Amino acid sequence: MSIKPGAFRFNTDSMKLEIFRGSANYEGTASMAGIGTLAAGQWEEIQATSPEVQTGGARGVYGGGVQTPTTAGTAIQYVTIQSTGNSVDFGDLSSGRFKGAGVADRTRGVFMGGGTPSRLDTISFVTIASTGDDTDFGNLITGRSEGAGVCNATRGMICGGSSPSVVAIIDYITIQSTGNALDFGDLISATEQSVGVMSPTRGVMTGGSASGQLIQFITTATLGNAADFGDLNANRRNGSGVCNATRGVFMGGWDGSNPFATDTEFVTIATLGNATTFGDITTGTRGCEGISSPTRGVMSGGQIAPSTNAIDTMEYLTIQTEGNMMDFGDLNTSFRDCSGCSNAHGGL
Repeated sequence: MSIKPGAFRFNTDSMKLEIFRGSANYEGTASMAGIGTLAAGQWEEIQATSPEVQTGGARGVYGGGVQTPTTAGTAIQYVTIQSTGNSVDFGDLSSGRFKGAGVADRTRGVFMGGGTPSRLDTISFVTIASTGDDTDFGNLITGRSEGAGVCNATRGMICGGSSPSVVAIIDYITIQSTGNALDFGDLISATEQSVGVMSPTRGVMTGGSASGQLIQFITTATLGNAADFGDLNANRRNGSGVCNATRGVFMGGWDGSNPFATDTEFVTIATLGNATTFGDITTGTRGCEGISSPTRGVMSGGQIAPSTNAIDTMEYLTIQTEGNMMDFGDLNTSFRDCSGCSNAHGGL
């Protein structure tokens, strides 16, 4: 049996309607065995809604982080991504933590792991369209901090991290349920402080303290190990990432010999290859956090040289247009190394 681009199917696992999309090197037909690989094409969910329909707007939520040089914060705050302005108080985490991973679907944001600095296996969630404190979700397989969060519309993954040794494991959850995380697979190599971006079918993890320039990816609807994607322009860790369904942008962090990088770079998520220069942020920053809408990415918080104090600045970029970042507003509570998520990122 062969399949041509434009074919439809109803996926009985995800309960979603999907369309078959050929890739740039697609040659006309694909065997059933080839489905899911770039050369043969891939099934993608057909979007029939938007954050504006379901929630009233694209909203980004930040949880915890380091709010003084040593204190694990509990504050949750949010911004409306399509506007500019200061963040607003949302509620509080049940316990202070930093360097966790954030994932979300259209309605629910989930914070996974983190540290105090003891590594935690905590998973908790919030309802993005409302405000209030977080609610217990379950536990990770292994408590850890500094893992990368990626997700699609149903699943969330935390990839790698520190436990306290650096690990390669990937855990996953079903976002609309509650319960403990399950094993997904492994990264190519153990790493921490990497950055995750996603499309509806792929999660892409970049750099990290042990992986340097390596970019790797997973197919989020399946289980399995990560595969090689390409390379960053330079070693990068402890920065942030934003994405829409086609492009992921990486910014700030510790870039090779520069501990407070100003550069940004991007990849096209559906292809394989090395990152390309995008632009610059205003001031070199690490420990920052990114949130996304289909058009805009916002980078928030972090620290700048020479202080270890958290900062309250927010900047934004237009994801499909290369260029420098611009002022967005200020955080209600300064943080660095927090967990962030949105109801409008590229994985939805």
